[in-house]
Amino acid sequence: MTTLFKQNIAQPHETRNFKANGHVDIVTLGSFTLGRGTFEPGWRWSNDVKPIAGTASCMTRHTGVILSGSMTVLADDGTRVTYQPGDVFVMEPGHDAWVEGNEACIIFDTGVAAYAKPS
Repeated sequence: MTTLFKQNIAQPHETRNFKANGHVDIVTLGSFTLGRGTFEPGWRWSNDVKPIAGTASCMTRHTGVILSGSMTVLADDGTRVTYQPGDVFVMEPGHDAWVEGNEACIIFDTGVAAYAKPS
């Protein structure tokens, strides 16, 4: 039985493009999925992913780390947090999000198995 797996994120198994302003590269090894999200300046979930997801807000649970850039997340309950490089995050379902500033926000996220995947 194989116990070691490897796949470089630079050669993802899948790339999911947003409506505009970025994409997510996805590697799946067994039951583990990791995504590297590239959110370009101007990206906003409600504009760039909502048409794909078909939900009022993002219903995916995200866990990961911000590598570069800055992203603000507004939860449906009104909580608002801005994440910056080095911040480790948990974003529960029910939120909108957008890139802050003129730099792309790059993240590693383990909550992408079904994210931005057309139904």
